[in-house]
Amino acid sequence: MIHFDNSYARLPERMFARQPPTAVPGPELLALNRPLAARLGLDADWLASDEGLAVLAGNAVPEGAAPLAQAYAGHQFGGFVPQLGDGRALLLGEVVAPDGARFDIQLKGSGRTPFSRGGDGKAWLGPVLREYIVSEFMAAMGVPTTRALAAVATGEPVFRETPLPGAILTRVASSHIRVGTFQFFAVRQDTDALRALTEHVIARHYPEADGPLGLLDAVVAAQARTVAQWMALGFIHGVMNTDNMAVSGETIDYGPCAFMDVFHPETVFSSIDQGGRYAWINQPQIAVWNLAQFATCLIPLMGERQAAIEAATESVHRFPEAYEAAWLERFAAKLGIADPREQDRALAERLLVVMAGGEADFTRTFAGLADGTARDEFRDPARFDAWAAEWRRRGQPDAALMAAANPRRIPRNHRIEAVIDAAREGDRAPFHALFDAVTHPREDRAEWDDFARAPAPQERVRATFCGT
Repeated sequence: MIHFDNSYARLPERMFARQPPTAVPGPELLALNRPLAARLGLDADWLASDEGLAVLAGNAVPEGAAPLAQAYAGHQFGGFVPQLGDGRALLLGEVVAPDGARFDIQLKGSGRTPFSRGGDGKAWLGPVLREYIVSEFMAAMGVPTTRALAAVATGEPVFRETPLPGAILTRVASSHIRVGTFQFFAVRQDTDALRALTEHVIARHYPEADGPLGLLDAVVAAQARTVAQWMALGFIHGVMNTDNMAVSGETIDYGPCAFMDVFHPETVFSSIDQGGRYAWINQPQIAVWNLAQFATCLIPLMGERQAAIEAATESVHRFPEAYEAAWLERFAAKLGIADPREQDRALAERLLVVMAGGEADFTRTFAGLADGTARDEFRDPARFDAWAAEWRRRGQPDAALMAAANPRRIPRNHRIEAVIDAAREGDRAPFHALFDAVTHPREDRAEWDDFARAPAPQERVRATFCGT
């Protein structure tokens, strides 16, 4: 059983739409995250039973659940949409873990809601497996992120350009509240709802925050840390809309996400990001833009308007300093520097320049610094040699620090595509093999060596797609 305590469902009814999930004809458990179940205080054996599977598939609503679709708005590629909301997901309820931490349990792909905007509310197998793998890799690397508790095949087709196998992801998050959630009420000038939402988020995520401005300060700091971690892993979110930025600081919505192979700062994978708005190099600036939208929502709660605008602007302007400090800490660790100084920023940046010019693989270069193989990644090793000499003059690198900061394996795009292709044909072994390899990203095992290999030119995936 799942013991729910649903704080969001106790907020004003206009913040969501209550409804049950849509039943599916042939549920089958594809994956169950037993360590995460234990973290939540849930019985994994029960979740794997017929009774638990019915809940994970949306065929049964357990006692105490309060399924609802959350309302939110959002800027999508810079254009504002006043009503978005959970169009293919339902918050089943909240659980309080044994250590007192509160988590949402959400079914993603559970059918049409009032926010579906003509869509079917379903998910197909590919995006479910992608999010399951990538979110759990991010968790293994210590990146704040939503988590994947289970993946279930639904036994029915989902119709996109062609019929595709349906699936549901059970997603876990410290909450699913987004910048766009605040925007939904701000655009409607619903100050009472904004105040209730602000108080809820402070109590849930930032109890030390002093009012709306304190909340803004906390969210700015959290996002600075998270984005710096993305950059240090070569991760490209791909769709950094305000409705995809969680105020908790967790990474959320892994639709067209991808990791770089060959390093180039302007890399884009998302098929819908035609202008490169959300390229790797642009992610910090986009985070600032999104936080400015969040600040705008909070201004009506902050007293006299001009003073509020000035205070909110100052808060958002703290992002660059917080981000640069987090970036330096992350990249210094990747270089084995335990006591980073400001001049180490230039050392790390020069390596990135050499990597871009030498068409070096991002992950393999940093992992290879520890074992002496990084040089092999460069088309022109001489430039790397010059940089490496400077690096060695900095002092003996901390091998343990480098090992912790630099994964040996990432969920490479071509590997994920191969997993999805195999799963569509009924072969799930590649999924489990890749999942095991990337959720132990620092371990060196011979059976995982091939997962660390960079793609051959014909294997490279150059575009990724949203799950809708």
